[in-house]
Amino acid sequence: MSIETAELANGLRIVTDRVDTVQSVSLGLWVDVGARHEAEAENGVSHFLEHMAFKGTPTRSAFQIAAEIEDIGGHLNAYTSRETTAYHATVLKEHVSVALDILADILCNSTFDEAELDRERNVILQEISQAADTPDDAIFDGFQTAAFPAQPLGRPILGTADIVSDLPRRTLTDYVGTHYGADRTILAAAGALDHDRIVDLAERFLGDLGRTGGEHPCPARYEGGDWREVRDLEQAHLAIGFEGLRFTDEDYYPLAVLSTALGGGMSSRLFQELRERRGLAYSVYTFSSSYLDGGLFGLYAGTGPDEIGELVAAAGAELARAAGEAMAGSEIARARTLIKAGALLSLESMAARAERLAMQMQIYGHTISIEDLTARIDAVESEDVRHVAERVFSSKPVVAALGPVAGLAEYDAVAAQLR
Repeated sequence: MSIETAELANGLRIVTDRVDTVQSVSLGLWVDVGARHEAEAENGVSHFLEHMAFKGTPTRSAFQIAAEIEDIGGHLNAYTSRETTAYHATVLKEHVSVALDILADILCNSTFDEAELDRERNVILQEISQAADTPDDAIFDGFQTAAFPAQPLGRPILGTADIVSDLPRRTLTDYVGTHYGADRTILAAAGALDHDRIVDLAERFLGDLGRTGGEHPCPARYEGGDWREVRDLEQAHLAIGFEGLRFTDEDYYPLAVLSTALGGGMSSRLFQELRERRGLAYSVYTFSSSYLDGGLFGLYAGTGPDEIGELVAAAGAELARAAGEAMAGSEIARARTLIKAGALLSLESMAARAERLAMQMQIYGHTISIEDLTARIDAVESEDVRHVAERVFSSKPVVAALGPVAGLAEYDAVAAQLR
């Protein structure tokens, strides 16, 4: 593994990871902008832009973009998160120039044709409807809203149907002008590549991309609270959470170990207690979402309407146990091994390597070696995990429930069981 970095005169940063044992290259452009940068009236514009990037430039139609990448056997895609928008491709090593040409073109030169805009608007409205009809998606939008109410970080990434229906072309072009600059963009690539050639291609295709300076997002203000929606479903969906940690927090790695030990696998405490011993849920797991200035920690479970009360009580007991007493060394060792194995196995994917490098550059301004990462995980001890559990679980909880949840106790009663 050979990681190298560079920066163009316009501020665009480049990071590459050369892997000589593969025949492919995964590369992409990660822009430091996402849903949390949006004003309330333009919620969903980041995601809309991601869609429109594939709908034509002055030199390529929507079909030509798709055909050109597939003519060389490549794959082109994009995604939007709350802090990042990414455009990425995977191609055989001999086609890197074509891939970067296309990526730069769709990032810098999208025309936002009105007819394409209206067609894609309808596609996104269908996507919003699909998410609303999918309990696993809807519950987490509600969870996010309850955790960060009345602020960009609590709004849905897709936006709402009302806002997306009326977003004008000017909003998209203004948003690009404000946020899409070289100083907020990272080119990351991994695979059978030559670093100097990637830099030369970046200068060729992206050297004229201007700076924006951009705008800082509204700071994360975790509040916690309650969100519920009664629906006629077969299963009650429940997400319970607390204020989490930013990426750079000193307890970031202990929290990762805690999450894995509590709900990161079949041997985890919550899986064993809620599913194996009590039979209260088919799906149960924990999650930890970090941002540049905050985070969320939580657990999800799908259960029956008659079991939801027992599930909350049992889950609360496990959280209290994790905060009140140090876990056994064997539990900590197992969690550390699972995390390290996941990190090492991800190295087999060139796309995962490129994304990891881009995210590290955005968060820390530098890369972290796999050796350093595993050392940080190995340094986590039982008392570190107990401490972070006590710290996180002391915050005001979030309770989000969807489905046949009329039997769930009032928020204050549920919150009391979680402390």
